[in-house]
Amino acid sequence: MTQPRRNRSRSKRRAIYCPDHGTYLDSVSQKYPLYTTEAEHLQQRGLSRLRSLTVIAGYGTVPLTGEWLEAFWCDHCQETRWYHVHRTVANQYTVAAAPETLWMQASGVILTTGNPTVGEFTRRQARQTQYQGIKDFRRIG
Repeated sequence: MTQPRRNRSRSKRRAIYCPDHGTYLDSVSQKYPLYTTEAEHLQQRGLSRLRSLTVIAGYGTVPLTGEWLEAFWCDHCQETRWYHVHRTVANQYTVAAAPETLWMQASGVILTTGNPTVGEFTRRQARQTQYQGIKDFRRIG
């Protein structure tokens, strides 16, 4: 008696489809996991008010399991878009356009505004593509 070949019949691709066209989306970035520091976010995900306040008070930062930000390429749209992906039961995924407020909850993301502790001179030097040498330091003094 032969055993079924379970691994061969499984789909290797995540079933994530474009919310506008229903076509399969190809991932073009890594996953950026989400976290929260506010009890309201946990309440929106089903925790009671008291439980969410207790968790935030105890841990401070709580990872949101099964949720992340990821960029996908849609063949029909011919463009890359960032989506908030939420994994539900049995490897089902819901996809929505990622709002800007959600970027503040993602870990490992580089802020578009830059690091607020870095000065303007350092920011300008980092953007330069050519080495100017001592000419950049003439204005110091």
